[in-house]
Amino acid sequence: MNDDGTRGVRGSSADRVPGAALPPPPTTPPRVPAPAAGPRPAATPVEQRPARPGSASPAEQPVPGAPVDAWLRTPRPPQEPGVWRYGYTPPPPEEPEGVSNRSLLVGALISLLSALLLWSLWRNGYLPYRLVPLKLFTPGEWWNPGTSGGPRTIEGSDALTVYEAILFGLLAYGCGRIGNFSELFRRHVADRGQPFLALAAAAAAGLTQLLVWKEALPVVRPVLVLVASVAGGEIYQSQTVVNVIYAVIAAAVLYPFARLGRWRELIAARRGTVAPAPDGTAAAPAAATSADQWPELRTAGWTDAADTLTAEVRTGRMNDVDVARLRHAWALATRRPDRLAPLAEAVLRTGGAAALHPSGHRDLPRRGARHDVLTGQVRIGRCADDPHNPYVRRGTGLALEPALLGTSLLAVGPPGAGKTARLIRPVVEALALRALAGQAAVLAVGGAGAPLGPDDAFDVVVRLGHPGSAHDIDLYGGTTDPDEAAAVLAEGLVGDVGSLDSRRAATVLAQLLGPYRAAHGHFPSVPELRELLDGTPAALAGLRTSLEAAGHHAMLRELDARSRQAGGPGDPAPALADRVALLDRPAFTGFFATGPDARPFSLRALGQHPLRVRVDLPERGHAEASRLLTRLLLAQFTAITAARTDTTLFACLVLDDATHAVTAETVRGIRRLRSVNAGAVLALRTVDDVPETLHTPLLGAVGCTAAFSGITTWDGKRFAEAWGKEWVETREVAQHTVFADQPFTRALHALRKLVTGKAVTTDAVTVRQVERERWSASELAYAVPAGHAVIRLATVEGEHAPPLLVHLEG
Repeated sequence: MNDDGTRGVRGSSADRVPGAALPPPPTTPPRVPAPAAGPRPAATPVEQRPARPGSASPAEQPVPGAPVDAWLRTPRPPQEPGVWRYGYTPPPPEEPEGVSNRSLLVGALISLLSALLLWSLWRNGYLPYRLVPLKLFTPGEWWNPGTSGGPRTIEGSDALTVYEAILFGLLAYGCGRIGNFSELFRRHVADRGQPFLALAAAAAAGLTQLLVWKEALPVVRPVLVLVASVAGGEIYQSQTVVNVIYAVIAAAVLYPFARLGRWRELIAARRGTVAPAPDGTAAAPAAATSADQWPELRTAGWTDAADTLTAEVRTGRMNDVDVARLRHAWALATRRPDRLAPLAEAVLRTGGAAALHPSGHRDLPRRGARHDVLTGQVRIGRCADDPHNPYVRRGTGLALEPALLGTSLLAVGPPGAGKTARLIRPVVEALALRALAGQAAVLAVGGAGAPLGPDDAFDVVVRLGHPGSAHDIDLYGGTTDPDEAAAVLAEGLVGDVGSLDSRRAATVLAQLLGPYRAAHGHFPSVPELRELLDGTPAALAGLRTSLEAAGHHAMLRELDARSRQAGGPGDPAPALADRVALLDRPAFTGFFATGPDARPFSLRALGQHPLRVRVDLPERGHAEASRLLTRLLLAQFTAITAARTDTTLFACLVLDDATHAVTAETVRGIRRLRSVNAGAVLALRTVDDVPETLHTPLLGAVGCTAAFSGITTWDGKRFAEAWGKEWVETREVAQHTVFADQPFTRALHALRKLVTGKAVTTDAVTVRQVERERWSASELAYAVPAGHAVIRLATVEGEHAPPLLVHLEG
C-alpha cells in the first residue's frame, strides 16, 4: 500500500519522495475488551411494544382475576372520547408513505456502486483537477508544477493523505444520504429488535474494523499523520503511545456501531438494570402514595381507615366494585363533613363492605364484557385498521361511559346484527356495576327472554303479563298531580298518532283523572279509565255522585266540561279508549293496580336511589301493548329525570327495541337529558321505525350514534347527512396520448405500439382538496363487515370523535 507518495499521480515524472516516518500498521485489529456480561436473572423486565401501530399492549389486556392493587395502580391517562383508557399506550408517530422495499434496495445499490466507481476513478487519477482545491490552501513548494503534479515533499504527501480521507468521508456521507441507507437500516435491521440489531451491528463493526486495519478505508494513516503533525514524529518512538493511539482508533470505529446496535441497553436488560434515558433527563419521581394506598383518605387525616382499606386491597378481600363504591362514598362525604366520621367508623368496622348497596350485593353474578369500574368504562370493541379511522385510533379499544351515554345513544341495525349482545347487554352490565357503586340507576326494557342479564343482577324485575311477577308498573309514574300524570299518559297512549294532538289528549285525561283522584284518593285503574273514556253513563254518574257528596265543585266543572266535549269532532277520547283497551286484557289482570293496597314500582325511584330495574314486555302475544308501554316508560323517564332536583346520580334508560316509541315530545325530552345527568340508549331495526318527520330531530337530539352492518342505503343516507363531511385530498390521473413531430420519434412510437399493443401516453396528475362525506350511504350499506359497526361518539362537555369503524368482537 506504500507508493512512496506518488499514489494517484498517473503518468507523473516527479521524483519520488520518501513517506512520512509513521509506525507500521498492525497486521490484526487490536483487541478491545468487551464488557463482562453477568448472568441473566430469571425474570427480566423486557420492554413490550405493540406489534403494529395502535395495537394492544400488555397493559391493555389485563388478565382476568388480576389482583386489585395492580388493577388500581394501572394508569388511565385522559384520552379522546371513547378510548379504552385502562393501561392505554399511545401508538408510535405515523410514518409518511415511503418507497417500496424493492425501490429502496435498488436505490441503495445504485448509490453504492456509483460511489465505488467515483472512488476508483479518484484513486487511479482519472478525474482532472482533483488536486486543485488542495493546492489552493497549501504552499506551492509542496507540489510539482502543473495541475496534475503530485506532491514534492513529505508535507505534500501528508496533506494528500488527509485530503483523501476528508473526500472519502464526504463521499461516504453523500452515498448514505442519496441511497437512503438510514431508512434501509431502520426497516430491515432496527425494526427487528434485539438481539438481531446488536448482532447485525457487531458484524458490521467487525467488517469495518478489518477494512480499516487493512487500509481499505483511509482512517489509520490520516489519524497518524495528524497526530505526528501536532505532537511531532518523535511520539511514535514509544510503543505504549502507539498502542494507545491504535486503541483509540478502534474504539472510535466501534462507537457508532455500539450506538446503532444499542449495546448498552441490551447489556443493561440482561443485567436486570435500567439504562438512563437517551437524552440524559432523569426519570420522573414516583408518586409519594400510590392509588392502592388511598391517598385521598390520608390527605384528609384518616390514616387508620386508609391502612384498613390498603390491607383489604392487598389481601384480596376487596374487588373493583368495592373500590369504586368507597371512593364515591368518600367523595360524597367530603361535601358533607358530618358524614366523614360515620363512614370512617364503618370502614374500620367492616372494611371493604362499608357503604354497601341497599341490595347487599358487592358484584354481579357474572360479567360478559370487560369493565373498568373505576372510570365507568365498558369495552365494546376495537377500532378497525381501516382508512376511514384516524391513525391514532386504529387498533385502540372503544369504550362507553356515562360521559358519553349522557348525550344518549341511538343504535340502528337489522335483526342479528348484534345490537343486543354486543352493545345493549354490555351497557346494561356497566350501568348495573355503577349502580352497585352508588353512582347510577338503570332501567332496562326489553322483550321477555331478551338477554339483558340474569334476574339476580337486578333489584327489581317486572314481568308484565306474567302471573309470577313480583312487581308492577305504575301507569302514572308515581305522581300525584293529575295534569302531570295526564300529560305523560297521553304521550304514551297516542303520542305516535300523527293525526291527534297529544295536548288535547292530555286535557281529556286531566278532565277525568283530576275528578277521580279527588273523589277516591287515587287514580283510576285500567278498566275504570276505559269506562270513563268510553263515556259509560254508570261510571260518569257514580263519579259525579262521589264529587257532589265530597263537595268538590271545581272537579264537577271539569267533569261537566268533559261531558260537553264528548262526541264532538276531533274528540281524542275514543282513540284513548281504544289504546287503554290494549291494556285491559285478561293477561294483564291484576297489573297496573292503583288502589290503596297496590304497590306498583314507580320510575320516580330511579332518580333517588341507585336501582337496577328490568322490565320484560310481552312482545309475542301483545306486540301493540308492548309498544304502548315502551312509549309510556320513555315518556315517564324523560319527564321524571327532567324534574328532579338532585342530579348527582346518573340515570339511564335502555330500550332494547324502541320501535314506535319515539314521539315529538320524547325527542325534546331526550335533548334535555344531558343537562340533568341522565341519558337514554335506543335500539332500532331501521330509522323508519320512527315517524319520518322525526328522523332529523332524533339524529340531532342524540350525541352518540351507531350504524351496524346490514343497514339499508336509506338509513345510511340519514347517518351520512348527520355525520357531515370532511376535507380530503384527491389525486386524479389523466392519460394523454403523445403525438410525435419528428419522423424518427413517430417510428419509435409506432414500434412500441406494435410491441405492446398500447399507444404512447403520458400521465397528468391533479391533486386537490375536496369535501366529501365521512361515510357515504353506499359504504355504510355495503362496506361495513359483519360483526362491525360505525360509531360516532360525543360527550356532554362537547367533545366528539369522528365516526369510527369498530370490530365489536375485538
